[in-house]
Amino acid sequence: MAGRYGHDGHDGQGGQGGLRGRAADHENGLIPRHGGYRKLKSFQVAQLAYDVTVRFCDRYISKRSRTHDQMVQAARSGVQNIAEGSKASGTSKKFELKLTNVARASLEELRLDYEDFLRQRSLALLAPDHPALVRFKKKRCTTLKEVQDWVVEEISYTDRHGQTRTGTDTNNGEGSVPVSDGLCKSLSSSTLVANGALSLLNLACYLLDRQLAAQARAFEEEGGFTERLYRRRVKARVKKWKSQT
Repeated sequence: MAGRYGHDGHDGQGGQGGLRGRAADHENGLIPRHGGYRKLKSFQVAQLAYDVTVRFCDRYISKRSRTHDQMVQAARSGVQNIAEGSKASGTSKKFELKLTNVARASLEELRLDYEDFLRQRSLALLAPDHPALVRFKKKRCTTLKEVQDWVVEEISYTDRHGQTRTGTDTNNGEGSVPVSDGLCKSLSSSTLVANGALSLLNLACYLLDRQLAAQARAFEEEGGFTERLYRRRVKARVKKWKSQT
């Protein structure tokens, strides 16, 4: 996925005096720069997985099914908790860790739901090196439209190579048609989307695992807001004591 790591730090809120005050806090290290979640690759990938999941559930899962709402909510939880954890990091590293872990757990739940969808319908769970997924990863999709274009291209690709084309998949992918020995089975649109979503979720979970490890190291080595505040107060008292002696 195309994306950028890091934090931008500013909300753009408040007057000049407030901006100067916050800038001073950042420079002195009491409140570090935080809240730049839109630049986190984990957020970008999770947000795309959320968009894909909303579309997937509306098309392939009955809205009367609890699974529909659970998948959408799990996808939303992943995105929202990454954002909330990033915003909270300025004053609570512990809360940031907690929310990032909630995001990771939500995306793991969603990953299992996609795997269940494929297994319960006897649809293919593609290996990471499957040609269709290799092409998907090379596209580095950043929008729902790009994922949809990939699905269309894959269906057209099977046509060009003499395999049976799968239609619009109105029966939840149960009409996948096997082809002659030596060739791959044609893949329904639901199979392609579910596997594409799983590829995104695998990447998001990997990125969040790294993010959690980095957050834990930072918390262990630097402490949180309370520790920084304590060090600031001790430093101020020492400075005051020295000025009086």
